[in-house]
Amino acid sequence: MGQYALITGARQGLGKAFALELSKRKINTILVSRPNNGLQDFCEELKEKYSVDSKFYETDLSVYQNVIDLAKWLNQNHEIFILINNVGTGGSKKITDVDIDYINKILKLNIVTTTVLTHQLLPNLLKQHEAYILNISSLAAYLPIGFKTVYPASKSFIYSFSRGLNQELKGTSVSVSVVNPGPIHTNKEVMERTEKGYYGKFFILEPDVLAEKCIRQLFEKKAEIVVNPMLWLLIKILPLWIEIPLISRIAKKEIS
Repeated sequence: MGQYALITGARQGLGKAFALELSKRKINTILVSRPNNGLQDFCEELKEKYSVDSKFYETDLSVYQNVIDLAKWLNQNHEIFILINNVGTGGSKKITDVDIDYINKILKLNIVTTTVLTHQLLPNLLKQHEAYILNISSLAAYLPIGFKTVYPASKSFIYSFSRGLNQELKGTSVSVSVVNPGPIHTNKEVMERTEKGYYGKFFILEPDVLAEKCIRQLFEKKAEIVVNPMLWLLIKILPLWIEIPLISRIAKKEIS
């Protein structure tokens, strides 16, 4: 049967790039995405092009029970040695303009899904000779941002959770890495919003480049993967009293 890498949010953007990068390395994948998203066709492409096994599982991971059902199916049927928690959501909006569903979806996908799926799959991962967890955070994890509010707070959780879990699992077969990318060239809606607020042509990363860097450093067992060193350094150097108003003004432009 062999070992598999599990990737959530795998049909487009960074998730798709992870699937391609792992397939190039001859690693079998299980890809998770929402229903009716062409995931089965993508798996067939990977199998044909790279001579690997690629399975698909379609579900809405913002629903708690679906996360539990996915984990149960995986633990009963597959050996998982890589877990990439890529699924997530965000946006730039005034907090007074959003409804509760918008907030709940960010909290569920970015925090609950990642935490619960990791918890449920850890016994499976710990059975493997070597295993890896990669969580996708954001440069927004390092500072509060007005007009994003909930999103950076959720990514701060992922960053803290990942670093703490990596420390807790020292001495086991499982290593945990977290990556904090900046803007990523993904779908049209994200690109239009991002390019209004950021100096996109200087800082936006292509998904395939980001995926290659992440997977390489994942196998090097880097606790924190830095893929955009210029932005990372700026955020580390500047004091918060400068950063918060500055980045919040940039985020505000995304909704104008």
